[in-house]
Amino acid sequence: MSSITVRKATEHDLPVLLEIYNHVVRTSPATFDLVEQTLEQRKKWFQKYDEQHPLLVAVENGSVVGYASLGTFREKPAYNQTAESSVYVHHDHHGKGIGGLLMTKLIAAAKELGYHALVAGITGGNESNAQLHVKFGFQPVGVFRQVGYKFGEYHDVAFYQLLLE
Repeated sequence: MSSITVRKATEHDLPVLLEIYNHVVRTSPATFDLVEQTLEQRKKWFQKYDEQHPLLVAVENGSVVGYASLGTFREKPAYNQTAESSVYVHHDHHGKGIGGLLMTKLIAAAKELGYHALVAGITGGNESNAQLHVKFGFQPVGVFRQVGYKFGEYHDVAFYQLLLE
């Protein structure tokens, strides 16, 4: 069995992160982007991440196989102790525990950074992602019905929350 490590993402990782993300754009309502992203767009996206908002990658045998991030939940200062979590695993590497490893490191980083709460918006039908979040203590807190339109149909988004303190 190969070992999987997690580290902070670098700009060098962007082509693989783009590949992982664009596969989801093409095949899943898990993201509501309707058009594949370009490398230039991903470079701008990458700039949002910093010491307070980490972007982590899972590496197996020298190759990036997934990523996770803590993003800004909302712009107003009263939300500064809350972050939004995201986890993406390359489609050829599902079922290897990569999502769980990334989530473990992401929650540890959130605690170390002093966050009070994490939230995640999960599109209906993305049961594996919902189960991953519940496994790590996230609780469902509400559903926005039919708020996204992709692949010819409306999709719900369920919100999950984890209180860290």
